[in-house]
Amino acid sequence: MQNMRKEVHMTGKDLMGMVQLRPEDLGQYALVPGPKERLDAITKKLENPIKNFSFMEYNMYTGIFNGTKVTAINGGRFAADTGITTEILCNAQAKVMIRLGSCGALREDMKVGDLVVVDSTFSGEGVTPYYVDKNFKTTSCKDLSAELVAIARKGGSTVHVGKCWSTDAILRETRENVGKAVAEGAIAVDMVSSVFLTICQLYKIPAAVILAVSDNVITGEMGFLNTDYYMAEGAMINVAFNLIKEREAAKAGV
Repeated sequence: MQNMRKEVHMTGKDLMGMVQLRPEDLGQYALVPGPKERLDAITKKLENPIKNFSFMEYNMYTGIFNGTKVTAINGGRFAADTGITTEILCNAQAKVMIRLGSCGALREDMKVGDLVVVDSTFSGEGVTPYYVDKNFKTTSCKDLSAELVAIARKGGSTVHVGKCWSTDAILRETRENVGKAVAEGAIAVDMVSSVFLTICQLYKIPAAVILAVSDNVITGEMGFLNTDYYMAEGAMINVAFNLIKEREAAKAGV
């Protein structure tokens, strides 16, 4: 095997430099959706959003919400690109990170349009094994997650709390593989949560994940064209912004 010519591989800090991002460019909170459309909906809630960078199809904006500086980036729809964007955010020293995504339900009682707050993950993707061993316990920030749940329920959403199975192979969600994930305690499946939370955990950055249920893998219900799903996406975004509002009000003693 040939030796590498350089001692140091490319790092998240290198990527941060490539997109010319500085820690002072980020807001107190980083909201991290997957698709650009969800990013657009988040950015519309920010006053005077400034584009921090545009790299391939990834865009980062920072603006003001209710007097608080907030950053938003479409942080990846799959495990690999989520690893890249999460490294950039962590190396830029993000203070609080919230992932806003979608998921398939792994319980019959979960409906399209429900919300899931992830408390831990079960990895079935190929990124996290390069960061941690198989015994590593990936968890979300308990305080952030509890706040998301409380705010979502106060807003009238049906919220489930539990483990998320993240997998690269969406077309291999077979009965056998799904059964293994359910046996591990997973109540939802996506392609991102385990990577996002694992990297944040290693960098010791408080992070949480809230997901809108888009389909039910157990019952076969598909909801991507269901209005309940799109209403849940809007509700999920409102939950994240209400969390920011309540946290900042508590800090100010309001």
